[in-house]
Amino acid sequence: MTTAAGRGIDLDALTEERERIRKRFLMHPRPESSARGIHHTALICSDVRKTVEFYQDVLEFPLTEMFENRDLPGSTHFFFDVGAGNQLAYFDLPGVPTTEYAEVLGGKHHIAISVTHEKWHHLRAKLDDAGIPYEIHSRVSLYFSGPDGERLELIADPLGELYGTKML
Repeated sequence: MTTAAGRGIDLDALTEERERIRKRFLMHPRPESSARGIHHTALICSDVRKTVEFYQDVLEFPLTEMFENRDLPGSTHFFFDVGAGNQLAYFDLPGVPTTEYAEVLGGKHHIAISVTHEKWHHLRAKLDDAGIPYEIHSRVSLYFSGPDGERLELIADPLGELYGTKML
């Protein structure tokens, strides 16, 4: 039995279960999805201006719309174009205390956004110019934090691929 150090987890059992799930649910040929795509992913921010400046000025994701959030009077709901008909949305919650970003069960780990290799290098230089620290993994993934600590990834793999493996 192989265990994860300090966690008391049977890695062999996890591997076997992952393979059972894979064999049961990974279909070839893959059926067509009932969805058309992700309309938008919505996150909460502490400062609208800071968020817009980061996503539009540093990452070059154009702001596409901004209006009052229907859930909270005074709250702003706004959207950025992240390509391929997908949008990243934010809203603020004036008067509601914010907490630090944390990766928790049931929470978000990170958002991976596909860019070309040329844009990946260009945006990496913009992160450098802005003094934003990042980590590079697998020569195509650039991980960094947004204005409120949200974990982001710029990945220079085409949509539907991950590190050379076709997923779609």
